[in-house]
Amino acid sequence: MYLLKPNSHNYDLPASRQRASRIGMIKRRITQLREELKVNTQELRTKTIQKLEELFNLASALAKGEFQTQTENGKQHKLTLKQRQKWMRIAAYIAQTINSISNTFDERQIDEDLAKLEALINEAAAKTKTQTAGTTAG
Repeated sequence: MYLLKPNSHNYDLPASRQRASRIGMIKRRITQLREELKVNTQELRTKTIQKLEELFNLASALAKGEFQTQTENGKQHKLTLKQRQKWMRIAAYIAQTINSISNTFDERQIDEDLAKLEALINEAAAKTKTQTAGTTAG
């Protein structure tokens, strides 16, 4: 005789088989979730890398001197050698971030990397304002 649990949907299975069936169902769902996560992570990784590559190209162009000026608050400012060096540092950091994302995917680390990138860009922009103020006063 089979032992049935109340509210069980597998009335024709013994209790031990019902537990095994539920455990198998949970394991299948976990496996399915991991597969979905891999796919979603890959998509997010690809999109993130593409956007970072665009930023890398812009930062590299500024560093190489392909642009002689940069616009800050609607005003054109001539790029100095020191500013171009900062843009090279930013481009290198973007390349490191792309490499890191390509090898491993840690959303928290990506957020930290992007925050650092933003700080580097803000620092480069702040130097433009400081140099402009210094040349205006002189």
